[in-house]
Amino acid sequence: MLKEIVPRVSRVAVLSNPTNTGHPLLLKEAKVAARPLGIQLKILEARGPEEVESAFAAMTRERASALLVLRDGMFGLHQTRIVDLAAKSRLPAMYWGKGGVDNGGLVAYGPSLRDSFRRAAIYVDKILKGAKPSDLPVEQPTKFELVINLKTAKTLGLTIPQAVLVRAGEVIR
Repeated sequence: MLKEIVPRVSRVAVLSNPTNTGHPLLLKEAKVAARPLGIQLKILEARGPEEVESAFAAMTRERASALLVLRDGMFGLHQTRIVDLAAKSRLPAMYWGKGGVDNGGLVAYGPSLRDSFRRAAIYVDKILKGAKPSDLPVEQPTKFELVINLKTAKTLGLTIPQAVLVRAGEVIR
């Protein structure tokens, strides 16, 4: 999707937290997806908020033309700072959740948190009624949200293709 929004993107910085046990799988999948698109991924790590700025300095050195921020609690807590650094670096950035776009980021794509919380409540209800957690099936997200910030796109000099806009659940103007 990032390639659709920024067609000339060739180097994408990926902000990853090496202490997040889910990131190795996400990075592996990102590499598989990037290869046929001719995109080079530059994995940049930040274990804590003090390492975020140095990761952005590395993005500049690596000449990244876009940024993908992986889902991480620490990144969520410092999302405003990350969005500000992306804006300062003039990097079109994709976030895992709507909050990144609400704070001024370009685009967010990920599972619907509202739907995930609703599904979790159903599980809690079943457990409170006596179901054994180990008997309940594991569910994968089925609803995803795409949010686009057109103000940020304009600031970055980007025109969001109509094919992407029609898929968006929310467009911030």
